[in-house]
Amino acid sequence: MGGYTNGDRGLAFAQAPRHRSAHGSRRAPPPLFRHRRPRRARRGGDRGRPPAGRDRVRHRTRFRPPLRAVDTAPCARRRARSRGRVQGCQGSQGSRGLCLGGAADGAALTTTLSLAQARRIALAAQGFGAARPPAPGTLHLRRTLDRLGLHQIDSVNVLSRAHYLPAFSRLGHYDRAALDEAAWGRRSKRRMFEYWAHEASLLPLDLHPLLRWRMAEADRGERGWSSLRVYAREKRGEVDAVLDRIRAEGPLAVSDFDDGKSRSGWWEWGDSKRKLEWLFWAGHITTTTRRGGFERVYDLTERVIPPAILALPTPDKAAAHRALVARAAAALGIATETDLRDYFRTGVADTRAAIAELVEEGVLLPVSVAGWRRPAWLHRDARHPRRVDARALLVPFDPLIWERDRTERLFGFHYRIEIYTPAEKRRYGYYVLPFLLGDRLVARVDLKADRQASVLRVLSTHPEPDAPAATQAALDEELATMAGWLGLERVSHG
Repeated sequence: MGGYTNGDRGLAFAQAPRHRSAHGSRRAPPPLFRHRRPRRARRGGDRGRPPAGRDRVRHRTRFRPPLRAVDTAPCARRRARSRGRVQGCQGSQGSRGLCLGGAADGAALTTTLSLAQARRIALAAQGFGAARPPAPGTLHLRRTLDRLGLHQIDSVNVLSRAHYLPAFSRLGHYDRAALDEAAWGRRSKRRMFEYWAHEASLLPLDLHPLLRWRMAEADRGERGWSSLRVYAREKRGEVDAVLDRIRAEGPLAVSDFDDGKSRSGWWEWGDSKRKLEWLFWAGHITTTTRRGGFERVYDLTERVIPPAILALPTPDKAAAHRALVARAAAALGIATETDLRDYFRTGVADTRAAIAELVEEGVLLPVSVAGWRRPAWLHRDARHPRRVDARALLVPFDPLIWERDRTERLFGFHYRIEIYTPAEKRRYGYYVLPFLLGDRLVARVDLKADRQASVLRVLSTHPEPDAPAATQAALDEELATMAGWLGLERVSHG
């Protein structure tokens, strides 16, 4: 049976299919949504009925709290008896304009969202649903990392290292030294660790137990590039010798091996680099700090990761995948299976099994989005803002846009990074950042930080055909904010 829709103003909530308990008996379906309003003391003037008519609508929609789960079956039965059938959104509407649809017993409905609703849900989940703090500090930075679940690392430094920019996009002028301390500072101050998640990434420490299955597979030679897997078997003695040297001498970088002749570039791995990277994949060593030109310095994992994290129990692979998929869903707000797999690069079968269990538990709610060919899932704690007033430049490796198909589905914005494209074949430029204004991607700019001249150079600007008139003014303000954050004195166009 088709879903209820209510345009951009409301969501259509469906009765979930019946489930069976462990004993095989039928039980009630997972609850759906209702608003969790904070209980407040009534004042004398509050005892009457809410205002009527148009004032009542304003009264009911002024406060927009998060959703909580409730069973909508009784409401569905009443509407079914009174109407026999429902066309469009004819159910009652809650304080946020949500369509609480229902149907006769046994009829399964589909929760249907408009594309604009899905886009705003995704933006809110990614931290763009609120104004930037006036003076972002360590706590704001920590919350941003916890919300996103990771910051991707990339070696390109034409503007700024990629891992710094997602926090800037959400917080504005924060102190990059605070991120450095959280990632590579003293053990007592460390809040992140490096590992392969969505590519090379900085991750919150509480994710370490959830990725130990990946480390164990690498240790057995079941994961990692083929050029590295040989060290798990035939050349195990060679990597054991490297591990013994680090254990005896302390933290070492690839340049400390082979009389400094080993190549450490991302595409120029020598033998020593491959050995160190296999040990890193397998969890025997990790990054303790970064040196000079962003070179990794490795040490034993037990000397870097805080003891309290190492002491956490290791979940089995299935439980770890459930937790990772749930974390990805919370960070994305609404997502297809492909989106969920991509976030932490989990396998197809493992992700599907995790999704099924999370749906059973009520953590994920099956939905459809207008214009999407594949089913999607909504995280039960996802916010549903009516409006998003964001303004941000997005690094190519920002989790909002790193999955290019998702970016096109959500924003109608075709985006490809052209770093590896020959200059004469580039369409937009070398290091191009999309510009988010409101809830849309409205332009893209090719940027370069000229540190010697203390100038943020805007090499080219490309507004979208339907960009609003305020785009250039808003973009200029954001470029000035970025220049100040980078310590550059001015912005230059052309």
